[in-house]
Amino acid sequence: MSVVEGFVESGFGLIADAFEKNFELGEEMGAALAMYRHGQLVIDIYAGTADEDTDRAWTEDTLAVGFSMTKGLMAICGYMAEQRGLFSFDEPVSEIWPEFAQNGKQLTTVRDLFTHRAGLIALDEDLTLEDLANWTPVILAIEQQSPLWEPGTDFAYHALTYGWLTGEVLRRVTGMRPSQLFANYLTQPLEVDAWIGLPGSEEHRVARIVEAPPATASDDVAYIVAARSSPAVVKSITMGSALPKFGVSGSFADFNLPAVHAMEVPAANGIFTAKALAKIYSATVSDGHGPKLLSDSSIADALVLRSSGEGWSGAPPAPGIRYSTGFMINGYPSREMLSDSSFGHDGASGCLGFADADAEIGFGYINNQMSNGLDNRANRLTSALRHCLEL
Repeated sequence: MSVVEGFVESGFGLIADAFEKNFELGEEMGAALAMYRHGQLVIDIYAGTADEDTDRAWTEDTLAVGFSMTKGLMAICGYMAEQRGLFSFDEPVSEIWPEFAQNGKQLTTVRDLFTHRAGLIALDEDLTLEDLANWTPVILAIEQQSPLWEPGTDFAYHALTYGWLTGEVLRRVTGMRPSQLFANYLTQPLEVDAWIGLPGSEEHRVARIVEAPPATASDDVAYIVAARSSPAVVKSITMGSALPKFGVSGSFADFNLPAVHAMEVPAANGIFTAKALAKIYSATVSDGHGPKLLSDSSIADALVLRSSGEGWSGAPPAPGIRYSTGFMINGYPSREMLSDSSFGHDGASGCLGFADADAEIGFGYINNQMSNGLDNRANRLTSALRHCLEL
């Protein structure tokens, strides 16, 4: 059994116990968990193996791919840009990005992009990995794309396009691509190890992803089969020929490639330590790291439910899904957070990052064992947290 290392402040031992239980159940290869409360680090633990091929141990400096947790970090940048008066979530995208207003997209708002309501989950253009790395080819394809439904009237998860949609709006209003924006707004001021577009000098620290075991519950198997048989969903997670294995065959091996780590895929390839993730979320709701990153009005807006229910008929139903502007919010049955004042995002490996405004919590859990749809690892941790705070 893996030995848990690091520290846990008195009163939070149940969370460390839940973290250890995930290993005892054989559900983890390697993982780390960090948490801040009122701006102070109260948990920083890690265990297991970062790379089973070399038997490299997980350490306090190990980095992991956060998959869709990256979406929440882009949303934080979005709120910070709006606070600076650079745009409004409710203005038409075309006011910022005129070329976007083609083929039925002229009334799309910026908020539609952040709430998965833009109708652009998949692109007709058959893109390559080189196209993704070069940014502009994806933007040109988006400009030419017709939406799959009238923007703003329905929703479906924009698995990868979310990153270019929100990233291009933010590039136009800030002058910075996501890697520079992320560094300028978050990682440099907070002095944390987190990147969208990993420098080659940090590649040796990245945990190697391990494929998920087969799903066994009938509901999970049925959902996975339905998702992989939907043409729009398949294109949404492969971007054409760019990521041919990603998520379709159950494989996420593409995201072990240094070339993918180095790219800007701001919906999926954020790479960070657990402590960095927790500190970023902590800084959104606490002034323990300097002025709070998000205003009270931004936090209130981030907790407003914008997309829920079954969703667009061309994708598998998403019952229980609860999205605000860029974030998952509490009440999503398969990924509960702390309370109704929580906002954040999980990722394909079952990882989770979130903030809780009332408790002033910043929470970061990362791992390298992919999820198969039957994933309670993060849920055990947040359940233990609620017990610790008697919520």
